[in-house]
Amino acid sequence: MKEEIQDYIHFLKIERGLANNSIQAYERDLKKYYQYTVDQSKIDKWEMVDRSHIRSYLNALHHEGKSPASRARILSSLRSFHQFLIREYGLKTDATMHVESPKQERKLPKVLTNQEVELLLDVQGDKPIDVRNKAMLETLYATGLRISELLSLKTEDLHLLMGFVRITGKGGKERIVPLGKHAQKAIEDYVEHARPMLLKHQSYDQLFLNHHGRPMGRQGFWKVLKGLAIKQEIHKEITPHMLRHSFATHLLENGADLRAVQEMLGHVDISTTQIYTHVSKARLKDIYKDFHPRA
Repeated sequence: MKEEIQDYIHFLKIERGLANNSIQAYERDLKKYYQYTVDQSKIDKWEMVDRSHIRSYLNALHHEGKSPASRARILSSLRSFHQFLIREYGLKTDATMHVESPKQERKLPKVLTNQEVELLLDVQGDKPIDVRNKAMLETLYATGLRISELLSLKTEDLHLLMGFVRITGKGGKERIVPLGKHAQKAIEDYVEHARPMLLKHQSYDQLFLNHHGRPMGRQGFWKVLKGLAIKQEIHKEITPHMLRHSFATHLLENGADLRAVQEMLGHVDISTTQIYTHVSKARLKDIYKDFHPRA
């Protein structure tokens, strides 16, 4: 049974070209699922798994305290795996068929106000680190990139004369995202003046570097963001993804086309992008409540 899991992981890596983080998540899900089926259900062949075993496993995850969203994601992993077993190993039935996905509340993403964005992007100083920080934040808000996409950007992905950046997103899919004039200028300043000073005599293709001259990591960016938020007295728990949420919400609030926002965010399904229309409506209600005299 372990062999089939390894074959599937290999398929995800080679055939589907998934990112390492996604592959590791699939592998964790399937190893835990395998362990449960062997230990609790005494199963030694995937052909023996049926719908009751899947439901039993999901129920066990519920008792572990896994959220509906986590259980839905895990069920999705199991569905993909069982479909693979049918295609590649000739299994007759899909044990996950007709197993309902756990119902989950769709939480509205947290966003920054326009004023909070302006505060956060108001990075002062002409030291290389300051110039880099300004460029990173301007780029993130101007493009709505995922933090992994921002940190994997290479200098060759920049097309500053044309005013856009090329992104390699989930599954190795490429997309083109425009750069606003503020982000464009911040990146130009960084590339011309700050990056060479950070790089010193080393050689890296990644655009954004840490103070050692090596590629910036997630933890390093998180510290930068948190430090700037405290310095600017923004009293919110800011995350890198909040800038992506703010990018999408502010575009839609100002009349952007939903399909265009979907394209820029790199969403496969437009229903994922539609959550931001709900955010806009929720904020309209707040504004109405705060300012209408008879609200």
